[in-house]
Amino acid sequence: MSTTPFTLNGAPVSVPADGRTLLEALRDLGVHSAKDGCSPQGQCGCCTVWVDGQPRVACVTPSARVAGRSVTTLEALPDADEWGRRLCSTGGSQCGFCTPGIVMRLAAIAPAQRTDASVRQALLAHVCRCTGWNTVVEAALLPADEVPTGDGWSRHLGAAEERAALEGGVPQHVSSDVALGHGGFAADTAPADALVAVRAADGSWVVGESLAEARRASGKVQGRRTTEPLRWPIDLPAGDWARTLQTTWVEPGYLEPDAAWCAPGGEPVGPLCNGGAFGGKAHSDVGAVARQLADQHGRTVLALYSREDVVRLGPKRPPIAAGIRADGTGVVRVARTAGIAAAIASVAPHLVVEEVDVLGPPTSVDVRGAGWAEALVLTAPDDGWVTAPNGARAHAVVADDGSVHVRVECGAAIDPAVLRSYCIGAAHMALGWVRSEGITVGDDGVPLDLTMRSFGLLRAVDTPFITVDIEPSDADPVNGSDAVFAAVAAAAWRAGGFAPRWPTMRT
Repeated sequence: MSTTPFTLNGAPVSVPADGRTLLEALRDLGVHSAKDGCSPQGQCGCCTVWVDGQPRVACVTPSARVAGRSVTTLEALPDADEWGRRLCSTGGSQCGFCTPGIVMRLAAIAPAQRTDASVRQALLAHVCRCTGWNTVVEAALLPADEVPTGDGWSRHLGAAEERAALEGGVPQHVSSDVALGHGGFAADTAPADALVAVRAADGSWVVGESLAEARRASGKVQGRRTTEPLRWPIDLPAGDWARTLQTTWVEPGYLEPDAAWCAPGGEPVGPLCNGGAFGGKAHSDVGAVARQLADQHGRTVLALYSREDVVRLGPKRPPIAAGIRADGTGVVRVARTAGIAAAIASVAPHLVVEEVDVLGPPTSVDVRGAGWAEALVLTAPDDGWVTAPNGARAHAVVADDGSVHVRVECGAAIDPAVLRSYCIGAAHMALGWVRSEGITVGDDGVPLDLTMRSFGLLRAVDTPFITVDIEPSDADPVNGSDAVFAAVAAAAWRAGGFAPRWPTMRT
């Protein structure tokens, strides 16, 4: 077989000229900083590298196009360590899956040219679900003499990890290395000789010696964004209501597609290696699939979802249609979901819950605040304070200039930078939920919007300034960002005049 030669981080390499993408080639060469987030749609930016010094997304770049050219990845970036410290210090990295690509994009901007506007414009090529963008911008604009280094690094990262675990719901690493992509993701830690398994169009699993080979054998057609409008799947309850709300299908939007690997007779590694995916991976089947296939083939197997698999198979927050009276009582009709009635009753026992059968993707109460966040939004008092089931309290205001101001009470902060980052990320997610997020589901219940850019996630240029004030406390620490999520959603709904359908800015 002929090969494609190019220079990788200053050294000559060659890869088979078999149609594989540059990202597939880099991963096969052991380069793990470039991540496969949209797999491969060219829409998330996680695989950004430099080709002849210019940023390029590798997942949609045929390796043939870099023949004779120079490719630079994060591993060879001279100031990579500084970028890791920048992002870790501001909270501009949480799970660390998207940040290597972001670093490659922002490092290409000369320091003198970095402004709030130029950084946000550059970030248009990227998706980040965790951080809410503002902490990433802060990291990029941090003066060089304020970047922590050596003795100046005063944080206790063990405490930071303790707060991150509370906010993310699973153990999570916090360090400058995590910001550079070393979070221990399953697709990165699988042995180099592992077989790769992907889902075919008929739902079966296809195994290959490489990801490129498995994808070719699967015969799967790349997913697209539909031109059909959003739908609100549940009708409002009958009644004379002071306020009504209908929500649609929303994609959790986590960046790392479900992945797990397993050796024959062993226990699976993944899919929750660093971060909780906002509840979206709590019951993923990739671990069981990897174990079954490993035992079947007698070799280690890495099982991977594509982005389309995530959208079609991953759980969504249950859509609702609710009516509220002036006294705060009302009726919530919600897609039938195990535990949803109890979740709503945990914060609003006076609401009547009617579960209805809805044709569509799976739903789950594992998704961030599912049920109780909607109930708090519907019944939020005029003073803006909401209390989550775990006792955390949050208050949010959307100012006339669009900025968002948050206060949170969730026990001892432990690590203010991590708590602030998660709260900003929760505010960003809440604003998107109210204003822009939603996917279209067909008459057969299958999602039609399958690309990252079709989810409606707020871009960096559309994200307002978000401040977070952490109320001092000596109480035991609890998750605070979920309360912030509900409080900001309530504030955004109020600021938008209580529009009866979410998202308010899409049709």
